[in-house]
Amino acid sequence: MPGENLSRDEARERAALLSVDGYDVSLDIRSAVVGGDEAPRTFRSVTTIRFRCSEPGASSFADLIAPSVTAVSLNGKDLDPSEVFDGSRIALEDLAADNELIVDAQCAYSRTGEGLHRFVDPEDGEVYLYTQYEPADSRRVFAGFEQPDLKAPFRFEVRAPEAWTVWSNGVGELSEGVWRFAETKPISTYITCVVAGPYHYVTDSYSRDLGDGTTLEIPLGALCRKGLAKHFDADDVFLITKQGLDFFHEHFDYPYPFGKYDQAFVPEYNLGAMENPGLVTFREEYIFRGKVTRASYEARANVILHEMAHMWFGDLVTMVWWDDLWLKESFADFMGTFANVGATRFEDAWITFANRRKAWAYRADQLPSTHPITADIRDLQDAKLNFDGITYAKGASVLKQLVAYVGQDAFLEGARRYFKRNAYGNTRLGDLLSVLEETSGRDMAAWSRSWLQTAGVNSLTPQVLLNPEGLVDELAVVQEAAESHPELRPHRVAVGLYRKGADGVVERYARVEVDVEGPRTVVPELAGAQAPELVLVNDDDLTYCKTRFDVGSLETLKAHLGDITDPLARALCWSALWNMTRDALLPARDFVDLVLRFAGRESDIGVLQMLHAWANSSLVNYVAPQWAPTGGRLLAEGALKELRLAEPGSEHQLAWARFFATVASGAADLQLLQGLLEGTAKIDGLEVDQELRWAFLEPLAAHGVADESALAAELARDDTASGKRHQVRCLAARPSAAVKAQAWAQVVESDALSNALVGATISGWNQSSQRELLAPYASKYFEVIERVWTDRSIQIAMDVVGGLFPSLQQSQATVEATDAWLAEHEEAAPALRRLVLEARDDLARALRGQECDATAG
Repeated sequence: MPGENLSRDEARERAALLSVDGYDVSLDIRSAVVGGDEAPRTFRSVTTIRFRCSEPGASSFADLIAPSVTAVSLNGKDLDPSEVFDGSRIALEDLAADNELIVDAQCAYSRTGEGLHRFVDPEDGEVYLYTQYEPADSRRVFAGFEQPDLKAPFRFEVRAPEAWTVWSNGVGELSEGVWRFAETKPISTYITCVVAGPYHYVTDSYSRDLGDGTTLEIPLGALCRKGLAKHFDADDVFLITKQGLDFFHEHFDYPYPFGKYDQAFVPEYNLGAMENPGLVTFREEYIFRGKVTRASYEARANVILHEMAHMWFGDLVTMVWWDDLWLKESFADFMGTFANVGATRFEDAWITFANRRKAWAYRADQLPSTHPITADIRDLQDAKLNFDGITYAKGASVLKQLVAYVGQDAFLEGARRYFKRNAYGNTRLGDLLSVLEETSGRDMAAWSRSWLQTAGVNSLTPQVLLNPEGLVDELAVVQEAAESHPELRPHRVAVGLYRKGADGVVERYARVEVDVEGPRTVVPELAGAQAPELVLVNDDDLTYCKTRFDVGSLETLKAHLGDITDPLARALCWSALWNMTRDALLPARDFVDLVLRFAGRESDIGVLQMLHAWANSSLVNYVAPQWAPTGGRLLAEGALKELRLAEPGSEHQLAWARFFATVASGAADLQLLQGLLEGTAKIDGLEVDQELRWAFLEPLAAHGVADESALAAELARDDTASGKRHQVRCLAARPSAAVKAQAWAQVVESDALSNALVGATISGWNQSSQRELLAPYASKYFEVIERVWTDRSIQIAMDVVGGLFPSLQQSQATVEATDAWLAEHEEAAPALRRLVLEARDDLARALRGQECDATAG
């Protein structure tokens, strides 16, 4: 990574000096299928850039990361590559007013998911390529000015193996062995894209009457590896796509600007998806090889719509620099759910948002690395780490609050003006605030200071005083903030009052919307109401806050959480209780007890699966160590009970089966899992498909029941790319010192594994039942991470540093070892220190939770 870390100051200087008229990029990727699989591979990249310089005679640079450069020409003059190229930059001296730069380079195929990724399918030996650039990896494929505010039109041409098809942002045609693509609109380098290989390709089309006598026609395509074609439900992908295009055209009043709309599901993808205009890329795990729950289809729809929203928020209008990353990611995250609810069959998607998405935000906003939504991004390493829960989920939550604050109509009208004024350009925070101020009449500067330019999450707690008649005398909302981030924000909230009815169910009988400001806000409209048994201070999830409960409300939840009829209110209560567990305000064993008593009654499958994840996290991180064996036994017994009670063949049955596998540890549990695999045991209605087989095999491997030969046999049964990832994970999970040493060496000391197999190895290596086996690696971790950060690509370095932190060594000694490393490495890369600080904070939080839980024993 040395020399590759473009700074914000450098980008500003270059943007002030240069403007780009266009790129011609020619790639020759025929080498992708030549020679042995292990041979080093490069491809030829020839880039022509036409650009202007506002100060003739000045110097600048172009970006390129490549093993070698064959030739460089600037304004017709040949330059010596050895003199102008240092491995990541090409020096450009004595620029003219109008310039043409031609760079002929040998660029490297990637195995880390950064740049042009090359994947060999173990099932049939076919080779597949795709690009992934954000924030700054197009420079691994072609020379350019790698920053979002130097937009330009692009023309790509690609020479590929004869049997292949090639896709890019524009429409392509094959002529005389060369794929040539239509010139794009002005776009940033990081959203250009090439996908190539023998992909399975399905087409459809979308049309819309624009109301002005014209019809918008958008060719649609969807592609995946041939080995996944039998699982590819392209019809559903197209259905969501068309519903989304209808929704965004209705609300944005700006026709989709990028011609065609292809969606590529690609292997070994580091992200969920990427919004390349005209060619969106997704991780292929969104093609489901086995039975999944409705929550999985909802999540895929949300990602499809999130990326589609980017066509306007991010691609049409792009931030100047990564400081304002939220201008695209927060909006796309909000719009994904907004469109899911408004246009698709997933009408309850706000429940998922409240329960799952915001949990990501709450965690991120309490880390020492938390930052304002408009962040201070000094360089590209900062940018890479800022694709986090603040930028996405908190930002989306704040936008949901903004809609409540200014009104939906004013919000959408602001978006429409924003697109029309800034089309194909770059913007900053003020550009959006100005249009929202116009359309809403609100003081957006004050709102922005509170919500976008400060960090931290507020807590809202109800205070209820009753009069002698037992009615509400006064109900107030108390707002608190952490000492480290003391901002008390304005919140538009709904306060809901709930009681048990004669039939035993808990329902809302009063609701008032109120603006909460300062430390205490009285809600006069609720005076005189019947005494509540439960007060929900962020009912309907209008704001971003941690909900707390008064004593009476908490007692009601402990006794009657499963009786709350409204699924969103129930989800909000679960989320609040989980936050209390993480904050050491509720003993983790109490949370486990709530899951055991009430999760079986949860109707929303996404909430249920989240409860399973939280219960397992409670067991691994927050219960007192001496109670953990008891908690594990209770969860396994509870999961098996609910598995047997669930409707045969239902998605709830599938969710409980997967959770049972997660918590199974006793001999009887493992015997049942093995019996289900072998067909000697049966649970009515439970189909043990290939994906569920691997889910059952991991705990069997981790507890020494499934050995290497059993895992090899399973791979023979499922000799696919997915099967290989599962096998690698299960192999690393085995309870052997030799296995752990081998896995460590494969990840830390070698770069032979692809990004997907690095991730699988780390996932299998970390087993909570093997804390003693992993203990020797705590000290080794601190010895190697700086070298890993220096030597490996940033994506792999992030995976290793985050994944191998000794989080299972839950002791003060591990905290102290972390503090010692931080004290001794103050000059280490800030992004590396951030990852270590975050892991340390999670560990310290776990210890506080365990201390709280121990008091309950």
